[in-house]
Amino acid sequence: MAEHTGREAVAAVWRIESARIVGALARYTGDFSLAEDLAQEALAEALVTWPRDGVPNNPAGWLLTVGRRRAIDAFRRRSALDDRYTALAHNLSEGGAVSGSEPPEPTAAGDVLWDPDQIDDDILALMFISCHPTLSRDARVALTLRVVGGLTSDEIAKACLVPTATVQARITRAKKTLAAARVWFEVPSAQERAARLGSVLNVVYLIFTEGSSASSGSELIRSELAGEAQRLARVLARLVPNEPEAQGLLALLELTAARFPARTGPDGHPVLLADQDRRRWDRAAIRRGRAALDRAGRVGRGLGAYGLQAAIAECHAVAPSVEETAWERIVLLYEALGRLAPSPVVDLNRAVAVSMAQGPAAALSIVDELSSAPELSGTHLLPSVRGELLIQLGRNPEARTELTRAITLCGNARERAVLTAKLATLT
Repeated sequence: MAEHTGREAVAAVWRIESARIVGALARYTGDFSLAEDLAQEALAEALVTWPRDGVPNNPAGWLLTVGRRRAIDAFRRRSALDDRYTALAHNLSEGGAVSGSEPPEPTAAGDVLWDPDQIDDDILALMFISCHPTLSRDARVALTLRVVGGLTSDEIAKACLVPTATVQARITRAKKTLAAARVWFEVPSAQERAARLGSVLNVVYLIFTEGSSASSGSELIRSELAGEAQRLARVLARLVPNEPEAQGLLALLELTAARFPARTGPDGHPVLLADQDRRRWDRAAIRRGRAALDRAGRVGRGLGAYGLQAAIAECHAVAPSVEETAWERIVLLYEALGRLAPSPVVDLNRAVAVSMAQGPAAALSIVDELSSAPELSGTHLLPSVRGELLIQLGRNPEARTELTRAITLCGNARERAVLTAKLATLT
């Protein structure tokens, strides 16, 4: 029983405090890759010690103290008795072992586990490093989930639907790349931060997108993955409160996630927007999302790409029904989004809104113009939308062809079942 409780405590503390621990260790050592390794070593020791000796009164402090001692050992092994080693060793009390359940007590004013005024900067630096532009998109996602989200390699592998070994290789390569590029642990300057913020926001958005509409697998929504993205978005919005797109992204994620409870039935089967019980929507999430959207409008000069998507999500969130949704406003918002961030996916979504506002014929002409877009060639999105529009126009033979193609391209079992059922009604 004690062993089970100890391991649960380790998992809980790690999920909550891992980013701060890695950030503090990285600040002390100046080495991001080393800090992540030290944190993992402290975690491994906690998994052995806490079930045996009990959970310490200050679990996060215990982990950080162990990590700092491991840093000293590493510098000793390297014979690097330089200023970094001196600074690390100076404030640690002499001789006390860390194998027990409590870390040594601080003995000087400078011996704090982390500076309360520095915590936010530590986590912000972690996010900018894990989303560094020198890394590939997959590496950014994996590293962010690992060092900022606190997920294990197994959890990341399940979330990304790849083998654990692949995730571990991505993380290892990412750390080597950062080391080779000599990326220092620090919050970028205001100018550089503005240039790199888009990369950070994009990674969080990608994580949420995969969680909210799984590209493959047997579940429509991966709630844990989407929830982790929401948590990261909240952290980022607090760290850079005057960045409108950080607020816009948070608004988008909150408003989208608010509909999760009604998007699937008891059996996990998808429920289309028109058939959803809107009483099941999370009203608290809607309030949070609208508040974030309001902040985005106040701190910026007009809404950015995430803010515009959040405004579209707000139109759905406040509408009593599909029929009473402000579709004309949604069309205008998609047009603005298309000018700000051109994308065939945006145009496809605009076509869906046009079909609701002006009819399927007007929407079909937009969809037909997208038929040659390479970004849509390998997905089920284009044929599924086109098939639905053809059904509304009574062109069933053509609709069957489109739905058959969509089923072939769809990687998610739940969505594929919906398309198959729709095709069956036509045959």
